Amino acid sequence: MTAPIKILFLHGLKSVPGGVKPTYLQKHGCQVINPKLDDDDFETAVQTAQTEFDLHQPDCVVGSSRGGAVALNIRSGTTPLVLLCPAWRKWGKVSKLKSNSAILHSRKDDVIPFEESEELISKSKLSEETLIEVGEDHRLADSSSLSVLLWTCQQLVNGDASLTESINNRSESILVEASYICDSCGEEIVVPLDLAEGSRQRYVEDCPVCCNANIIHVEIDEDGEAKIRSEPEQDHD
Repeated sequence: MTAPIKILFLHGLKSVPGGVKPTYLQKHGCQVINPKLDDDDFETAVQTAQTEFDLHQPDCVVGSSRGGAVALNIRSGTTPLVLLCPAWRKWGKVSKLKSNSAILHSRKDDVIPFEESEELISKSKLSEETLIEVGEDHRLADSSSLSVLLWTCQQLVNGDASLTESINNRSESILVEASYICDSCGEEIVVPLDLAEGSRQRYVEDCPVCCNANIIHVEIDEDGEAKIRSEPEQDHD
């Protein structure tokens, strides 16, 4: 059995442990260390993060906003970094990102300009594809952003040297699995869902067991959890 990915999650300014993003990672099988960081003293926040890193030796460090700046400023060796809309220009002294890293940022972010992440990538001489454009705002708490966050952590922890190629090949498809009960035969049917298609989806699919058509209804909540139900396309005897 594969051990869960151990992630040190560093929250943003005025945020608290147990937010949407670390909770999502934990719900999807990751072991998450999510310490409370000092909002008033950046150096104290860095010291707390360093202590947690040294104690737990995580597989990946995720830093959100100010937490992204904290992540940049700890001694993390070869451990991958995933930065979410990092506020690196406002806090800390580090202005370069190591190679086994990625940034997730929304071009619509009205708190930390998307251009700041472009600048960090350029200063670090990393591929443009290391910056993944996702989400509709600064929080990156929508279902698509959460799925991309989990996927990016998995790619980097697994040592995938072709992360850029994987990002390109991935396109906009973000797949998860869910199941429904066929109204005709009562069998549980597992289907892949593409979160990039939106939080509310409706389509027709033939049951692979009895071949009767079902109308599939999909709803995806803000935590990225999919709820799926079916109804017969037409009444049957």
